[in-house]
Amino acid sequence: PSSLDVSPDARAPSFMPLIWAAISAHGFGHAAQVVPVLNALGCLVPDLRVLLRTTVPAAFFVDRLKIPWEISPVQQDVGCVQQGPMTINIEATWREHHQFHSTWKERLQTEIESMRTAKPDLVLADTPYLALAAGKAASIPTIALASFTWDLILSEYQAPPWIDTQPILQSIRQAYRQADLALRITPSPVLDCFQHLHIIHPVAEPALAARAQLAEFLSLRPGNLTVLIGFGGIPLTSLPFETLESLHGYQFLLDGSTPPESTRCTSIRSLPFSFKTLLASVDVVMTKPGYGTLVEAVALQVPIVYVRRYNFGDEQSLVEYLHRYGRGIELSMDDFMKGQWATTLERAINLPATTPPPEPNGASEAATMLVPYFKRNRS
Repeated sequence: PSSLDVSPDARAPSFMPLIWAAISAHGFGHAAQVVPVLNALGCLVPDLRVLLRTTVPAAFFVDRLKIPWEISPVQQDVGCVQQGPMTINIEATWREHHQFHSTWKERLQTEIESMRTAKPDLVLADTPYLALAAGKAASIPTIALASFTWDLILSEYQAPPWIDTQPILQSIRQAYRQADLALRITPSPVLDCFQHLHIIHPVAEPALAARAQLAEFLSLRPGNLTVLIGFGGIPLTSLPFETLESLHGYQFLLDGSTPPESTRCTSIRSLPFSFKTLLASVDVVMTKPGYGTLVEAVALQVPIVYVRRYNFGDEQSLVEYLHRYGRGIELSMDDFMKGQWATTLERAINLPATTPPPEPNGASEAATMLVPYFKRNRS
């Protein structure tokens, strides 16, 4: 794996199949959806290589992506401007979209030229609309992989009066309409901007549990329960650590630094386990309703305590999926910030099993649908 600027000699010999994967860098959820699809596709298309067109850190793909890859860190879209994982700065989000679209023609031309240079067999976008428009212009087949679209997210936010949102939303929708096919991942809201849509099963690659090894490493006392606090790729800036110290019987694992005097909080960076292994090995997960963590926890039947944002377009479909197939309970934002977790954690642990969830084999479904694009170009 490496970082590159796309140039005539930057890719493998022309006979080797290449997929251009454009990935939104708003957190890690989009990358977490793409990686299983690419891994499944690599089992079906010999010698497949992938060019990752994204500003998701290269470290995310190490040990996750199993086929040869290179990364080209070019911004693909704006997403949302966050103030921590739970708060969206709506004015800044619209301001950044306004700036992004003011240079749309230049960005589009850059992507078109780069695609023509790299000569991929297929463009896969989750879900940067820029890549779909560029792929169409470059006469390369384009597939969207989506659990939401950015026009859906933005349409919920009131823009500052000096920004005309309609041209931006129209540009986004027009780009999405140019996709040859969209694979709508379960669960997701209705996506009405694509011309050709196919619904696939959930996309997840749950890890094997390592509960005994985790308990040994943490020197857990009998009866102590582990809680993984994971809010996606955007780190929490603060937690009520003093209050958490009083929650006896729990060990909290979180991404980020912890007070050196804390006895109940452990940074996952100090643990010899991946986030996915921890997700499969803990007693409870505390998170926001984001696709990757929620769908994997449901597949594993790990209880979830979730904190809602109430202003993100795919949140309701994820919460409904959780309550239908998983074990989940809501914790209010106020109780979360105050550390009033004990009652909700106890209720989550005691939740009964629900209806068995759908098989998380959406990646295999997607890969099977992508294979013909490579055979077509090699015939």
